[in-house]
Amino acid sequence: MGQFADIVSKVININYIKTAQASDIVDILLVAALIYVAIGLIRKTNMTRVARGIVLIILALWLSDLLKLRMINSFLKTTVELGFIALVIIFQPELRRLLERMGSGRFMSFFGGASTPLTFESTINQTVLACSSMSDSKTGALIVFERMISLNEQMTTGTIVNADVTSELLRNIFFVKAPLHDGAVIIREGRLAAGGCMLPLSQNASLSSDLGMRHRAGIGMSEHSDAVVVIVSEETGSISVAMDGMLKRHLTPEMLEKILRTELMPDAETTQKKGLAGLLASLRTFKVKKK
Repeated sequence: MGQFADIVSKVININYIKTAQASDIVDILLVAALIYVAIGLIRKTNMTRVARGIVLIILALWLSDLLKLRMINSFLKTTVELGFIALVIIFQPELRRLLERMGSGRFMSFFGGASTPLTFESTINQTVLACSSMSDSKTGALIVFERMISLNEQMTTGTIVNADVTSELLRNIFFVKAPLHDGAVIIREGRLAAGGCMLPLSQNASLSSDLGMRHRAGIGMSEHSDAVVVIVSEETGSISVAMDGMLKRHLTPEMLEKILRTELMPDAETTQKKGLAGLLASLRTFKVKKK
C-alpha cells in the first residue's frame, strides 16, 4: 500500500502539472484517444469477456509481484507472453477490421473531426418505401449501404447497376423470379452500385438459431466492414438492421428511417462533437468561458 500511495502522490504532484509542456499534453490526449478506440472496439465485438479475463490476469500478476510469489509470478508472465500471440490469432477478424478502418480514413476522422455527411435524403426515403412494401408482401431483401470501408470485393461477385435508388427498382430486383433477387444490393454514395452480390456469412456461434442465411450474411457483412445492412425477412416480413456485428430486429418503417438517417446523415453538430478535434474544441471553449 505504501508503494501505491507514493505513486498516487507523484501523479497528483502539482509540480508535474506546472512543468508540463505541449508535447506532454499531446501525448496524454493520444493515449486517451487510443484507449477510447480500444474500449469502443471491445464493446462492439465479442471481446468483452476476454478483456475482463486479461484485467484479472494483470491484477494477479501485480499482486504476485507485490507479495513476492515468484513461482506464480513467473507462470503468469509466461501466460501473458503466450496469450498475446493467442489473442492475435483468435481475434484476427476484429484486428483486420480495425486496420481496414485505419486505412480507410474513418479512424483518422477521429483525430481530424467531422467528415462530409453523406447526402442520402432521397435514397433513404426510397429504401424505406421499398422495405415497407416488401415487408407487407414478405419479399426477402438484403440492402448494404457502403460507408468508409470499400466494398469493391463484394461488388465483383455481382452485377454492376449504377442507377438511382428508387422504390420500384429495389422491389423489382428482389422480386422472387428476378435474376438478382438471391444476392445483396450495394448502395454507394446514394446510388445503387451493384446487385446480386455475395456477402460473407457470420461465424458467430451465439446467433439465434431462427436466423436464416440472409440475416447471417447481413451480420457477416457488418462484421467485416462499417456498412449499414438492411434485411427484410422472407419468412416473417420483419425488417432488421445490422451494424458492427449487432442486429436490430422487428423494426417499423419509421424506426428504419430514423436509424438510416442517424447513421448515414449525421448532423453537423453531432459530428463536430466526435473525435479528438471535438475534445480540443471543448477545451478551447472552456478556456474562453474561464477568461
